[in-house]
Amino acid sequence: MQPYIFLDLDDTLFQTLRKCAEDDHPRLQLRATLPDGTPNSYATHKQQWLWQWLARDFKLVAVTARDFHAFGRVDLPFQEEVVLNHGAVILDKNRNVDAVWMAKILDALPLYHEKLLEVWQEVEAYCASDSGFKLRLVKDFDTTWYGVIKHRLGTEAALQPLLHNVIETHKYLGDGSLYWHLNGNNLAILPKIINKQDAVDYLIKNYKQRHPDIVTLAAGDSKTDAPFLGLCDYALIPTNTQLFKALADVVM
Repeated sequence: MQPYIFLDLDDTLFQTLRKCAEDDHPRLQLRATLPDGTPNSYATHKQQWLWQWLARDFKLVAVTARDFHAFGRVDLPFQEEVVLNHGAVILDKNRNVDAVWMAKILDALPLYHEKLLEVWQEVEAYCASDSGFKLRLVKDFDTTWYGVIKHRLGTEAALQPLLHNVIETHKYLGDGSLYWHLNGNNLAILPKIINKQDAVDYLIKNYKQRHPDIVTLAAGDSKTDAPFLGLCDYALIPTNTQLFKALADVVM
């Protein structure tokens, strides 16, 4: 039996310092830096143990919203394929682009790209009156994939009016061409063809061709991780995260 685990990164294997409990600080380990080299994300002692435990027996596959350069600043020795940009890009073990997956995405992207830019214009117009907004169209491998909005206040509450007044009500969100995701101080607008679930499904099918018998696990913290967790035999969800709280609300 060949075991694979598909691992979300931020807020699953590590997080920013402000999200770490003070009791954890003496044993934190740096896991990721900003572009200028500034320390940014840390693993708690339990997260360090989890990585060591998984690395002994599993083939570990990163599944992240990070782009190529941001993933390169993660200090973890992933050796299998990597899913980047919410599923838009897959890298092989040698960190070359998976040409088959890329061709499929790029073939379908133009229609959704036009719709994304139309919504983005309305987002920019709304945000122009508040200098606290930080807008970014995520471009990687010479392609614009999706848009991200943050706010200087660092809270979901600061992003909610934009979400309710502009994004949720837009026709391209209504017809399913695009979808949004809000978790903490990150509000993303994405084409429906860019998602972690489809990328993980593609990899699982490839792995099954290599190995006659596999078992799959997945770990993730946000609601957008739930679909790819659902593809696997077992799922790990960190407590006190968006996905855990959503599941707890359903049970309660």
